[in-house]
Amino acid sequence: MFSLDKIYQASFILKKVLHRTELVAAPKLVPGCDLYLKPENLQVTGSFKVRGAYYKISQLSDAEKAAGVIACSAGNHAQGVALAARENNIQATICIPAGAPISKVEATKSYGAEVVLVKGVYDDAYAKAVEIQQQTGKTFIHPYDDEDVIAGQGTIGLEILEEMADVDTVVVPIGGGGLISGVAYAVKALNPNVKVYGVQAAGAPSMARAIREHQQLTLDSVSTFADGIAVKHPGDITYKMCEQYVDEIVTVTDDEIATAILAMIEQQKMVAEGAGAVSVAACMFHKLPVDGKKVVCLVSGGNIDVTILSRVISRGLLMEGRLVNLTLALADKPGELNHVSDIIASTGANIVLVRHSRSDIDMDINSCFLSLQMETRNKAHADEVRKALQAAGYKIVK
Repeated sequence: MFSLDKIYQASFILKKVLHRTELVAAPKLVPGCDLYLKPENLQVTGSFKVRGAYYKISQLSDAEKAAGVIACSAGNHAQGVALAARENNIQATICIPAGAPISKVEATKSYGAEVVLVKGVYDDAYAKAVEIQQQTGKTFIHPYDDEDVIAGQGTIGLEILEEMADVDTVVVPIGGGGLISGVAYAVKALNPNVKVYGVQAAGAPSMARAIREHQQLTLDSVSTFADGIAVKHPGDITYKMCEQYVDEIVTVTDDEIATAILAMIEQQKMVAEGAGAVSVAACMFHKLPVDGKKVVCLVSGGNIDVTILSRVISRGLLMEGRLVNLTLALADKPGELNHVSDIIASTGANIVLVRHSRSDIDMDINSCFLSLQMETRNKAHADEVRKALQAAGYKIVK
């Protein structure tokens, strides 16, 4: 029977392995509210997942431990299970989607677990893990649809209220729903007046749709760089808990997530993965009623691959109007490129990339296309550059 006592027990057991992730004030991220971050990206293994995995494994019988454990994960649960298994001298096998960030795969191996890469997404890795479990008799450690795992994640809710008893709103990422189920249960049990909101990627809205349609469902596909929450089918236990304890679930686009990651890097010196940044993105892009409220955004993880991070930063700069792509139609004659660069320089923008084309079928025979990428301060500055070029007689193609 799930209870607050179970979460308190998990909190006691986890004290010996967890970092205490104290709330961090983030006054500039979302003007209009009093925002704080719960930085689980700074947790052991780089995410909250170690909480549920460690508590679940601590509750196994000797026979279950002797059989070894198996899990499936997009990467963060994998590391939590691998670490917990190592600390308890248990053999662990982890099925991970082949497209998961290399950093997560290598980190899982570093804790001593056997890794099985599975073609597809999380749900395909889950099917493979179930198959191996049936063949070997290993103990399955579910990443979210398990009461012990949920209790472990719920310890975050206890910590938030211990540190900030007067919090108005808690915003939590959702994949399969284990994190928000535990947090919402703990928060509502201790203070029913606190609002608990969930956030999913727009390309993987499984729980959001299930709650909206009042029935469990499986998406045909998911598409988001936030791999930690790319789940087709939310948990059955977690679906029921979300219906009961979560006030609202919203979605954010990948571009909005990228913008939030960039803002956290610049303003908080904090690196979040896509799944970890959705809570901040929801507040930044006004998806939730947080104006005038004391808000805690749970940053669930920071295990982002550096190659993905570079793309995310570029996308975030484009979203904010700080990196601008323009294509101009020019007369193909000497001095035109120099004139264009002088105009752009006079506005204070900086050209970082130039591409010159004479062979586009859509252009006049005696003209050319000049494609530029520029650094600008913001969208207003980018508009100033466009207006200056148009005032000089240049046609902006796109």
